[in-house]
Amino acid sequence: MSILLIRHGETALNAARIVQHPDTPLNERGMGQARRLAERLAERIAEHPIGAIVASDYRRAHMTAEAIAGAIGLPITIQESLRERNFGDVRGTPHADLGVDLYAPDFHPNGGESWPEFHARVTGAWDEVARRAESIEGDLAVVSHALVCRSLLENHLTVAAGMQATVARWPNTALTIIDHRPPWRVSLLACGAHLDGEVADDSAAKS
Repeated sequence: MSILLIRHGETALNAARIVQHPDTPLNERGMGQARRLAERLAERIAEHPIGAIVASDYRRAHMTAEAIAGAIGLPITIQESLRERNFGDVRGTPHADLGVDLYAPDFHPNGGESWPEFHARVTGAWDEVARRAESIEGDLAVVSHALVCRSLLENHLTVAAGMQATVARWPNTALTIIDHRPPWRVSLLACGAHLDGEVADDSAAKS
């Protein structure tokens, strides 16, 4: 059994490089990405059945999960701790107008999360995911956000021998496959093979 860690599809704010709000929906391209990912997962079900789907409650993640749910016939469980980092008052601001490095280690947005607060929340989210994975039959699909995926990779996951341990470009709807038990070994990392050659979107800011 495995944990399938998935980034949501593209949104209009992704494309425009604007810090996103929780209610940002997928755009048309993002919906297409989600459908292709859903088809990819449906094709592997015979050998790797999915037992449950969990998702961030942010609209872009939930819409991505809906595409998967529709393809494999499972309900979605919402897990709020899988939300993207809260950037507080800078949400809705174009990156070009920020005047600060959004990802600087000491940047703490007004009304939002510091990096330590965010990483601590992601740790709690992963604990919850791990418990859920142990309680089901089959794989667990987890739909979240770029910075959550990056936090997990940096702090909780172990890549397989010979695999690149960092991700230079994390595509929308990227699929990461993780063993469902410690040491949480990654066998597939940030794969966008289902995107048919689309240019990957690396900006963690477009989370």
